[in-house]
Amino acid sequence: MKQRTLAKSITATGVGLHSGERVSLTLHPAAENTGIQFRRSDLSGEQGEIVPLTPYLINDTRLSSTIVTENGIRVGTIEHIMSAFAAYGVDNILVELNAPEIPIMDGSSLPFIFLLQDAGVVEQQAEKRFLRILKEVSLEEPNKAVKFTPYNGFKVRLTIEFDHPVFNRSSPTFEIDFAGKSYVEEIARARTFGFMQEVELMRAHNLGLGGNLSNAIVIDDTDVLNPEGLRYPDEFVRHKILDAIGDLYIVGHPIIGAFEGYKSGHAINNALLRKVLEDETAFEWVEFPDDDAMPRAFSGIETLGVS
Repeated sequence: MKQRTLAKSITATGVGLHSGERVSLTLHPAAENTGIQFRRSDLSGEQGEIVPLTPYLINDTRLSSTIVTENGIRVGTIEHIMSAFAAYGVDNILVELNAPEIPIMDGSSLPFIFLLQDAGVVEQQAEKRFLRILKEVSLEEPNKAVKFTPYNGFKVRLTIEFDHPVFNRSSPTFEIDFAGKSYVEEIARARTFGFMQEVELMRAHNLGLGGNLSNAIVIDDTDVLNPEGLRYPDEFVRHKILDAIGDLYIVGHPIIGAFEGYKSGHAINNALLRKVLEDETAFEWVEFPDDDAMPRAFSGIETLGVS
C-alpha cells in the first residue's frame, strides 16, 4: 500500500471548543515521508514554522490532546481531525490554522471526513509504513487502564463509567473491528459531551468557552439537553473510541494491533503510545508492497472500513 495525501488544499472555518476563538483551517497536500504537520499562520518567526507531529509534543491533555512545543506553539483539540486522518489513512498533510485550536465543528469527526472527501485523498509513490504491535503493552492508573495486544488488523474496545442516569440507558462498552465495520457509519458521527454542572468550572480555567448545543452533547442532572437527542443510543462510548483513534494516530502511522481502554483519556492514551515507542521489542515497522498481504482492516482506497 502506498502513502496518501490530499489532491488539493481545502479550507473551513469554525470555533475552538475551549478557546472560543474563530478559526480558519486549511488542509494542504504534503510530500512523501513528511508526515502530519501543523503550522500556526497567525504566528511569525520561529513560532510560525512548521511543526512535525510526534506523540512527544502532546504536552497538555486537559479535556483534549494539545500540541505544546518548546517555543510555546500551541495547537489544541487535535484528536477529532486526527481520527479522520486515521480513517482515510492520510500519511502526509499540512494542517494550517490561524488560532491556537482546531475548530470543533459539530463535535464529531464527520465534518473533517467531508473535508477529506471534498479535497480528495490520493496515493503517492512511497510505501506506507505501519506500526505492528508485537507484545502486550499496558498502563494502569487509579481507576483507568489501557493496553495494546498483538492482532492482525485493527480493533478497539472501550468501556466508560459515569454515575448518571443518562449513561445507564445504554451499554458502557463498545467494540469495533475495522475488518468488518465502517468508521463513517459506526464512529464518525459521535459527538463530544459534557455536563452542565462542569461548565462554570471549565470556564474558570478558560476551557469550554466555545461549547454549545450545536457542537457538543450537554447533559444536566437527569437528561440530554440537545433537542435532537443522541445520534447513536451509545453515542458517548462511541465518541470515546473516536477520541482514542485520533490520540493513537498521533504516532503518524496506522497501528496493526488491538487497543482496549477502561475509562481511558487523552493523557493515558498518549502515555501508552510513548511506552510502546520506548520498547523496541514491543513493535516493528512494516510495509505491504503486496496489498493482498495487508490486514483487511486497511484494505481499499480508504482505511478503517470507510466506503
